[in-house]
Amino acid sequence: MPIARPAASIALQGFELRVLHLPLVSPFTTSFGTETVREVIVVRALTDDGDGWGEIVTGAAPLYSSEYTQSAWDVATRFLTPALLERGTLAPEDVAGVLRPFIGHRMVKAGLELAVLDAALRAEGRPLGEYLGAVRDRVPSGVSVGIQSDPAAFVDAVGGYLDEGYVRIKIKIKPGRDIAETAAVRAAFGGIPLQVDANSAYTLADVETLAELDAFDLLLIEQPLQEDDIVDHATLARHLRTPVCLDESIVSAKAAADALALGATSVINVKAGRVGGYLEAVAIHDLCRDAGVPVWCGGMLETGIGRAANAALAALPGFTLPGDVSASSRFYTRDIVTEPAVLEDGHVRVPTGPGLGVEIDQAALDDVTVERVLVRR
Repeated sequence: MPIARPAASIALQGFELRVLHLPLVSPFTTSFGTETVREVIVVRALTDDGDGWGEIVTGAAPLYSSEYTQSAWDVATRFLTPALLERGTLAPEDVAGVLRPFIGHRMVKAGLELAVLDAALRAEGRPLGEYLGAVRDRVPSGVSVGIQSDPAAFVDAVGGYLDEGYVRIKIKIKPGRDIAETAAVRAAFGGIPLQVDANSAYTLADVETLAELDAFDLLLIEQPLQEDDIVDHATLARHLRTPVCLDESIVSAKAAADALALGATSVINVKAGRVGGYLEAVAIHDLCRDAGVPVWCGGMLETGIGRAANAALAALPGFTLPGDVSASSRFYTRDIVTEPAVLEDGHVRVPTGPGLGVEIDQAALDDVTVERVLVRR
């Protein structure tokens, strides 16, 4: 399902980039560390017809990915924004091609593409969801629960999110903090939709431990092995009844096709930042839908900018599993948009306004900005 109607070209005049430090409502712990403040970069595309916003979802350190804030800042200001500004006038569909000579840095490319896309669609008065091919006006909302102090704390945390109305629970695991935690959650809450996320914390030497998770009737186990262990994931999948889902390994539509061909995955987590942009994310969606493979929309603790875009993406027809498009309040006391995402009967609405469909809360944005630069033609 390619984009049915391309967006109009826009005349770029510059980009503003900001590093933000947003305090989290509670520490978020995964197999690779704990965050108490979300460091993220937002992008504003300046055009003759108005501005557009994007989000570069890198973290402060290269732990989830090789990309991180300062590398993103450097490559964006020195290479990628100048390359786009040199073109002057371009359509959002041209961004990936202009940036292709620069190797890697997919999260930066995704944030810049989204800012250009938002500006172009705002100028047309066209919502992002309509542009991407959304078929729903709201999406089911799952929540990601970081590693807790013990199994009982996991049960308490999950109970709170279920009380709020989340329709799917994902718990983070790592070696030594996996079977007991999963067993406790399953025992406490019966047949709730439940999945686990390892963030590459295991190896094939752990196959017997991972096989123990089969007892808990999970939706999936997400990214158990390292991101480049595609062949090992295929080997692991043959030893598990639980479906293996890939996250970090899927960096493009080509990577998705290869993983499916090898039998390394039977479910795919689509993150626009990780794959280089929302247009590449749509290509992965189309590939998987045609192959009968379920996909769901992952999250990177986005601000209201990325959260709005993710809601639009998750409304495409192939997203058949609840994703990580949670309410803004799951992570932030104060978001940087005037109407943060909220949970309504277990769902988050897809914005219907032009472009991303959200407006920036300038005072909130200024309060959490720690660095700012303007790159002009």
